[in-house]
Amino acid sequence: MAAIRPTHTDALVVVDVQNDFCEGGPLAVPDGSAVVPLLNALGRRFPVVVLTQDWHTPGHVSFATSHGRDAFGTIELGYGTQVLWPDHCVQGSAGADFHADLDLPHAQMIVRKGFHADVDSYSAFREADRTTATGLKGYLAERGVSRVFVAGLATDFCVLWTALDARQAGFDVVVIEDACRAIDMNGSLDAAFAAMDEAGVARVRAADIEAHEPA
Repeated sequence: MAAIRPTHTDALVVVDVQNDFCEGGPLAVPDGSAVVPLLNALGRRFPVVVLTQDWHTPGHVSFATSHGRDAFGTIELGYGTQVLWPDHCVQGSAGADFHADLDLPHAQMIVRKGFHADVDSYSAFREADRTTATGLKGYLAERGVSRVFVAGLATDFCVLWTALDARQAGFDVVVIEDACRAIDMNGSLDAAFAAMDEAGVARVRAADIEAHEPA
């Protein structure tokens, strides 16, 4: 495909590149840290960069330990089916920190999500109750952004939900496929790609993106 050169109307949203989602973490995404060098390079090609950070309370409703259940099962909550995860990204913990090699000091906004104790939040735009907004839509709109590029962890959960909600919010959306990694649980990666395709989310490679034009 033709090279993409981001302009001032494009934003890169880097999703959850945190210690607990990388090798050695309790919810490590396979090969998760491999996205870091790509993201460091990609971030410098965009005039608008946003980071997201999972930021859970101790005893969060999404933790299996909060229900005396095994991890990776499901439970029905008021907002629907919730996957039960190992404890991860607890507020203020080392596991919630960004990967030490992630080098995006020019990012202008950090969206913390999942900080309400009784509802999970995969998407950078809306929590899992599908009504509570994070404020990212308004921020991007005020910055004049019309197209959102999404990368990070994990393709089939937080990247997917962020991409779908960005589309629903009215943005053109592109997932940078090789700058993501997936959990791929029970066919979840194929299902994620199918959902992206149906929603009109484009997919590219990092090499397709050139440095942005000056403002």
